[in-house]
Amino acid sequence: MKKIVFLTGTRADFGKLKPLMAILQDNTSFIPHIFVTGMHLQTLYGYTLIEIQKSGFKNIHEFKNHGKDIPMDLTLAKTIEGFSQYINQLKPDLIVVHGDRVEALAGAIVGSLNNILVAHIEGGEVSGTIDELLRHATSKMSHIHFVSNDLAKKRLLQMGEMPESVFTIGSPDIDIMFSDNLPSLKIAKTYYDIEFKDYAIAMFHPVTTEMDSLDEQISNYIQALTKSGDNYVVIYPNNDMGSNIILKAFEVIKTNPRFRVFPSLRFEYFLVLLKYSKYIIGNSSAGIREAPYYGVPTINIGTRQRNRSLNKNIINIKSEEGLIIESIKKIKCQSNEAIGKFGKGNSAKLFLKSLETKAFWRINHQKQFVDKN
Repeated sequence: MKKIVFLTGTRADFGKLKPLMAILQDNTSFIPHIFVTGMHLQTLYGYTLIEIQKSGFKNIHEFKNHGKDIPMDLTLAKTIEGFSQYINQLKPDLIVVHGDRVEALAGAIVGSLNNILVAHIEGGEVSGTIDELLRHATSKMSHIHFVSNDLAKKRLLQMGEMPESVFTIGSPDIDIMFSDNLPSLKIAKTYYDIEFKDYAIAMFHPVTTEMDSLDEQISNYIQALTKSGDNYVVIYPNNDMGSNIILKAFEVIKTNPRFRVFPSLRFEYFLVLLKYSKYIIGNSSAGIREAPYYGVPTINIGTRQRNRSLNKNIINIKSEEGLIIESIKKIKCQSNEAIGKFGKGNSAKLFLKSLETKAFWRINHQKQFVDKN
């Protein structure tokens, strides 16, 4: 039986990896292990390790890589050290990482330097911020790529990756979005004590290359939401540099009855709340990827999701109070339809199908750069 390690550092990547871990849980050919680190172990962000444990997964290993005010490069170094010790004891056959966080890059570095196959989920995508650099670096340190669509595959081939190492499986969270196991809206609202009949989702993350203007950005955002007159389910930002500025700004709205502020939401419950929301506003990838599948309109603010998939359900604006208020009025009047460009909800099955082939395990650990003719 082959041992496969999934590395998760945030609520977001856990939602993506969960279907892939679940399909291997009772498979007689594979033994999944989960290395839990990052935001999952931070009380401030909801200590979401508990949600992983509640999911019924086995072989969970915890490693705390974050400390107060520790910069990203030192977090990367600490994660490399902790993950290296772990995999040298476990000796897995495959390491699976997701996305564009420093934890994913750490996992890819450790795997490559220890001659262990590394599979990167959702490489080949663009954003325009430091996240994009981390994503591409992780792809180059990985041997295998499970991408969300053919455009992402094309970008990886442009980066010199071997065609036989790239598998198009869609975005794994789509599997959960349309599963029969989601709670009802009533259950989700009751669980989080949300009494609003109508509401929007608000998520705003720091852009690490725009720290000088973050105070102004979050101030414009909060003032516009407050003046809109709408109800909001607000979710904490990720723990990147600058998150403390956003959390401080959220203190103003915590006592406002039109706002319910949460450090984190269980992924399935978040999806249900998103599905029935009036719109999502901020700069979260959920507005670019998940919301369009439900036909939920998005007001995308600033540069964090620059160059990512766009469609007619998404309004892209600068972080200015007047523009935000104007966009909220506009989005209430537009008609929307479900649009999806990141798979059909069968990612886990395609993932397992790939792992079950002999060719997959023959992919060369010694990567070669493929020149584009």
